[in-house]
Amino acid sequence: MKKVVIIGGGVAGLSAGIFAQKNGFESVILEKHHTLGGECTGWDRQGYHIDGCIHWLVGTKQGTPINDLWKTVGALDGVDVYQPDSFLTFEHNGTQVNFYRDLERLKSSWLEISPEDEEAINDFCQAIEKLQSFEIPTGKPMDMMNVLEKVKFMLSMKDAGMIMQKYGKISLLDYANSFKHPALSGALAYFVPEDFGASASSIIFAMGSFTKGQAGIPLGGSRALALRMKERYLSLGGVVESPCEATSLSIENNKVTSVICNNGKTFTADYFIAACDAKVLFERLLKGEYNDPEFEKRYNNPTDYPLASEVRIALGYAGKMNEIPRTLRFPVAPVKVGANAVDYLTLTHYDYEPGFAPEGHSVITVSVNQEAADYEVWQALSQDKQAYREEKGRIGEDVLQAIVTRLPHMEGKIKVLDVATPKTFESYCNAYRGSFMAFWPTVRSKELAHTGQIKGLDNIVLSGQWLQPPGGLPTALITGKDTIMRICKQERKKFVLN
Repeated sequence: MKKVVIIGGGVAGLSAGIFAQKNGFESVILEKHHTLGGECTGWDRQGYHIDGCIHWLVGTKQGTPINDLWKTVGALDGVDVYQPDSFLTFEHNGTQVNFYRDLERLKSSWLEISPEDEEAINDFCQAIEKLQSFEIPTGKPMDMMNVLEKVKFMLSMKDAGMIMQKYGKISLLDYANSFKHPALSGALAYFVPEDFGASASSIIFAMGSFTKGQAGIPLGGSRALALRMKERYLSLGGVVESPCEATSLSIENNKVTSVICNNGKTFTADYFIAACDAKVLFERLLKGEYNDPEFEKRYNNPTDYPLASEVRIALGYAGKMNEIPRTLRFPVAPVKVGANAVDYLTLTHYDYEPGFAPEGHSVITVSVNQEAADYEVWQALSQDKQAYREEKGRIGEDVLQAIVTRLPHMEGKIKVLDVATPKTFESYCNAYRGSFMAFWPTVRSKELAHTGQIKGLDNIVLSGQWLQPPGGLPTALITGKDTIMRICKQERKKFVLN
């Protein structure tokens, strides 16, 4: 029986491990942290549970290929899904703009706000409706398809291709400015950080999934989802070593022979899967000797290929949030977070998860996007532990006061539970610059679709969200599966999916 060592126990590593076991390989997952899941995680503070990942999960609609795949790995098997009425509520000068799941309700509410934007609103809703037919490809990766399969694949992508052709090279900011009403324009512009230069297609794809019912929230949260995948892996005979961080590789004759870990353990195998951060693989494990030009081009050009990280502030509230939208974006007096001050905050509460807070209480998170300059601030602060702690404390209190200003009934009933920074995710998850997704597609960027093969090495491959930007959990799931499909092909074995 051939053996596979998987470096990293996030969603990609768990997916690869599950399909390795299903296909007759002996596998072991090496995970740095004591809890598997990577960035698909959550943590507990003062009796509250803080969800650290899923804002929404693409793949929650029953009967779709991506939903079937999530069920195969145990992530959504038998799990209830919360479908909020609104994706986001945006406030501007007393006007609330809702991104409703019901597309007709979205259209009518926006027309009520701005009849003069009727043409733009209709165009927006028609584009979203067209993308409701789009299904994330979960079959063979392109490099394994024959000619007929490639033709069928391209035909299946027709609607997505039309949207990309129309909206892929228009910046989201320019698109937002085509709306006359400042509330609608602002709601669209704030969807993705302005400096990212993201294309308008990003919001069309997100809303296409949401209005289709394909972007719900699995109850139990991120950590529970990852742990369900872990249980599925273990039930198939897989082995987990954690905490056990891979620190170096032994290489002979263009093959990896073993991986050495920080606890002194060494693991040998026929195949090695790096289901970890790409930068960790290329620089730390491979010592910069097998760098990939496609990745280097992107690492060296953060303007065209930005990375998104965040500061996540968690708060506990002695009350319920029944009258507040699940996700609310509202203006505030400027709050400095990282290198810059923000004048809007995005609040999310979890009242639909009663187990996340003590009875009668609510847990709230506020996520503030961080970019390259912000990371440099956190990198410098992290060299002085006291200064770093004080800055996190200051941000937590400033955000708390901003919330109380908007929601004064919370005064005296709300407290800061935790503040996580890009350095937090870098430390716990080896996330390059604290990024929670891969390179963000912009109007200037070129698509990357990587097989994970490392030039010059025969038996180690990269797997995970970095292979197909912008990444995310569905990409991690699919690439984990695809990696085992490719190994099966190399071994001349028929791939088993279920």
